[in-house]
This record gives sequence, structure tokens and C-alpha cells, in this order.
Amino acid sequence: MEKVKAKKHLGQHFLTDLGIAEQIAQAVKGHHEVTKVLEIGPGMGVLTDYLLKGNLDLYLIDIDKESIAYLNKKYPELGDKIIEGDFLKMNLADVFQEKFAIIGNFPYNISSQIFFKVLEVKDQVTEVVCMLQKEVAERIASPKGNKDYGILSVLLQAFYDIEYLFTVPPHVFDPPPRVNSGVIRLTRNATQRLDCNEKLFKQVVKAGFGNRRKTLRNCMKPFNLPADFNSNPILDLRAEQLDVAEFIFLTQTIEASRGNH
Repeated sequence: MEKVKAKKHLGQHFLTDLGIAEQIAQAVKGHHEVTKVLEIGPGMGVLTDYLLKGNLDLYLIDIDKESIAYLNKKYPELGDKIIEGDFLKMNLADVFQEKFAIIGNFPYNISSQIFFKVLEVKDQVTEVVCMLQKEVAERIASPKGNKDYGILSVLLQAFYDIEYLFTVPPHVFDPPPRVNSGVIRLTRNATQRLDCNEKLFKQVVKAGFGNRRKTLRNCMKPFNLPADFNSNPILDLRAEQLDVAEFIFLTQTIEASRGNH
């Protein structure tokens, strides 16, 4: 079978190291006994080969017609579980009614968007194992107080436990990317709902990191915090110094001041 050519506009970098592919595939723990797995951007199936060795109900989605043709030939047994389409535009409910895990070597240029989509269906996605740009992987897994810590870190850590598993060098890809990659695992935690208005929580987090150098006292001005809250020491901190629970507290305070009980 002819190889699929990596396409720059799709951000494709095909992993060629089988040992690393196996390590990534084995990082899927089957959290909550979930065996349904969606692989995003399988390319030529280097990860797929190892996933099929596990006892998984595997689905593949790829936007690249050439990859899809290749995968259909390589895995005829998967049939209509090989989906040609854009994960970001896909209505996941059409395919998955129950819980499932996600795995993939995410294209660098859309990895953040993939996570925002995961958050929309967080009650279904029990686990995500993925490889992405090392910098982004570190940011997502970063604890508070770290310069890498940002909006995605907080929003994802609210609902997932995140582990940075290992770093992957550029030379094991074809074509090699210019940067290192990192593999992380997100495991859905026990939080069903946040103890505050989730839409407001997102706005508060985004505003907090909108200007990282400013204290929260400045960043929170648009929310008209109650005057008696002005002396609260939390306002002297910067967004990167707050964990999920502290952002929830801040959101609750804003909610209460609006009389949204």
C-alpha cells in the first residue's frame, strides 16, 4: 500500500517510532471500564495497530481523504467505524450515545480547539490520551503558580486529573516538527457540576488571564465586585496563582453580588 503523504495544511506529522506508538496506546487505562475509543487523526494507523491489540471498540476519524482511503484498505474490519470528517465540526452524539475515550496525535494547530470541544461533552469523555506540542501539553498539566498555567489548564483541571507522561523528540516523526512533543493523559474526575455558574466561571477565568501581569483586582473590574470584597487578599493575586477552587470562590462571589441565588 502506498504511503500517505503528510500534509502541511493539516498539521500532519506521522509518528514512525513503533515503541513510542505502543507506549501511547498502552496509556489508555479504560477509566470507568470504558472500552469505546475514538482515535483522532490516525494517519496511517501507527497508533491504531496497537490500539487494536487491546480489547477496545475502536473508531477512527480523519479529515484527510487520502488517509481514509488508506485506513479503509488497511482495516476493512472496522467498516463504518472509520469516519471521514472534521472532529471539530462532528456531532459526536450521532456516533456516541454512551461514554468513550479519545486518543490521538493531535495536529498542533487545532489541539486547543479539540480540548474546548472535549469540555462540551465532558460527561461522555472519560479519558483523553494525546500527543501534542510539548509547550501546550505542559501548560495543560501545569499546577497553579507556574508561568505555563493558563485558561485551558484551569478549565480542564476543573473536570480532569491531568498527568504529563513523557516527551517525544522531533526525529521520530515524518516530517519532523520543529519542536518537541509531549504525551498527556486526562482522566475524568468526580466533579459533575461546578459549584457555581459554569458560564460565568469561564468568563472569570478568561478575564483573569486576559492580562496576566495585572492583579485580579484590576482584571475583575468589569464584574463589579461588592465593595466589602475589595479588601479580600485574593484580589492581590494574579490569575496564575489561583487553583480551580479559588476561581470557583471568585465566581460565587460575583454571582452573589448580582443577586443570582
